[in-house]
Amino acid sequence: MAAAKATKIKAQNESGPAPLTNEQELDAYRMMLLIRRFEEKAGQMYGMGLIGGFCHLYIGQEAVVVGMQLAMEEGDQVITGYRDHGHMLACGMEANGVMAELTGRRGGYSKGKGGSMHMFSIEKQFFGGHGIVGAQVSLGTGLAFANRYRKNGKVSVTYFGDGAANQGQVYESFNMAELWRLPVVYVIENNRYAMGTAVSRASAQADFSKRGASFNIPGEQVDGMDVRAVREAALRALAHARSGEGPYILEMQTYRYRGHSMSDPAKYRSKEEVQKMRNEHDPIEQVRNRLLASGAVSEDDLKKIDADVRAVVQDAAEFAQTNPEPDVSELWTDIVK
Repeated sequence: MAAAKATKIKAQNESGPAPLTNEQELDAYRMMLLIRRFEEKAGQMYGMGLIGGFCHLYIGQEAVVVGMQLAMEEGDQVITGYRDHGHMLACGMEANGVMAELTGRRGGYSKGKGGSMHMFSIEKQFFGGHGIVGAQVSLGTGLAFANRYRKNGKVSVTYFGDGAANQGQVYESFNMAELWRLPVVYVIENNRYAMGTAVSRASAQADFSKRGASFNIPGEQVDGMDVRAVREAALRALAHARSGEGPYILEMQTYRYRGHSMSDPAKYRSKEEVQKMRNEHDPIEQVRNRLLASGAVSEDDLKKIDADVRAVVQDAAEFAQTNPEPDVSELWTDIVK
């Protein structure tokens, strides 16, 4: 069954991704640029000692979450691992609140208690940021179970990486999701190196779209550096899950430009490899070039967008440094007794 579905998917992909409207391209450009500039600023602030704990940047992978959001419907949920700032911003969470959480301030989304890896926004249907590798897959499957039980038409979009794909709870979740036809899309962000080991050295099956084959879960590989390809695949996957057909796997072939975390010098790959990806496959530059080629915008228009985005990020950085720290009494709130 899964093989037949995969054949159909391959045929659909051969013609290439459908173009976006100029408005969609501009929306994608703004959001990807916001994520890029936010992460660059977060990296600077971490280096200055203003952000403590762990910090995992999303630079290079912006097209994945932005393309998924372009296809999602209101009420669909998002849950992910610890490389999560981009997901928060794409869901509509405010840059001020995200940056303030990074600096442990009262105005952060978790009131300064969660830091980089543990932020939530029920209002924006964002269910975390989770520090335990692969833990969010079980939780995202649980969200899908609740959706099925309530018959609310929502889909749980559950993100995890190529490293987490080797965790046991992932396959327990796959089994339950297909058995009960749960409305969940598993998005595997394959950035090729997990914590620092190449996929080829750590995974017996390096085609992650096939990881659900033994459970009859269809999957496809997607160019995760092209926001158009991501959106098109997301539309298929979401329609499949929402129609009652059960889970769907999207392997996003993407690439992170920075190390696994801020403490990772990334010596396991060459500078030339990273630069080649930047030069030939950068997700933001692809959209920028298409916008200019179409005549939809001018260089000056794009410079203004960049200036506006930089202003938002600068405001967030200032807020995150001047907002008060939480009172000690905050330690005793949000605790289940």
